Amino acid sequence: MSESDVTAAVSEVEAQEAELVLTAFTHDQAWHLGVRLVELATERDLPVAVDIRKGTQQVFHAARPGTTPDNDSWIERKVRVVYRFGASSYLVGLRARAKGRDFNADHGLAFQEYSAHGGAFPVRVSGVGIVGVVTVSGLAQQDDHALVVEALRELAGSQPAR
Repeated sequence: MSESDVTAAVSEVEAQEAELVLTAFTHDQAWHLGVRLVELATERDLPVAVDIRKGTQQVFHAARPGTTPDNDSWIERKVRVVYRFGASSYLVGLRARAKGRDFNADHGLAFQEYSAHGGAFPVRVSGVGIVGVVTVSGLAQQDDHALVVEALRELAGSQPAR
């Protein structure tokens, strides 16, 4: 990805994060979001693991054929990035890349604990802030991210206006 491509991707992901702010996020909504992600993955025969958190509580987890326990490790590392930096794991990684920096080295964080690779997206509620994280692992990072954004757009579109 060229420098201009990285800059454009940063802007695009920042816009997605500004757009995808929910009016509420209940356990039932988390469940439906997880089920929708699994449906999309099944329709497309994608080997992904899906994880949804409210706060630190895991409220949904599913793994499709073709995934391994390593996908769960990636999920944990991506989720830590979202909670620590307050942005999607993809955006955090893109910002580091745009500066020509190595994310883990720059922050003194072990790769086995933190991974700024796409797929974990903050669940924000208007007037509240980040209340959870939705994560997909198993595809190329931009594709993990895109699948989450697609499903979150559906959920956001089904909610009353902010």
